[in-house]
Amino acid sequence: MATGAPFEGHHYMNLVTYRLSGHTVATPVWFVLEDDTIYVATSRNAGKVKRIRNTPQVLVEPCDARGTALGPRVSAHARIVDGTEHARINTLFNTKYGLMKRLFDLVSLVSGRSKTGHDVVAISLDS
Repeated sequence: MATGAPFEGHHYMNLVTYRLSGHTVATPVWFVLEDDTIYVATSRNAGKVKRIRNTPQVLVEPCDARGTALGPRVSAHARIVDGTEHARINTLFNTKYGLMKRLFDLVSLVSGRSKTGHDVVAISLDS
């Protein structure tokens, strides 16, 4: 089975990260697939980024915009991507999400949220 097979055709997935206490936090996020990697873009100061830095083990599952699971939950590992790849991955997001992505970027710019920058998380499913 290809890495992205459970996620093909979906626009959202739950990214489940672990707090230091061991409790899980599920966050519905936009994602893109490229080869054997799932990419998620998020604010640099988002809680999920901090939790991934502490514990790279995550769970992922396709979901709707509200986080209701639409497929199997899969174990995976996440890492923060080097900044040199951000432009290429942003292009993938623009292609998949089109006008909605551009509107989201505009709102982030106008509200000042874009000043904090963003991180890209690369996720590889466990075998």
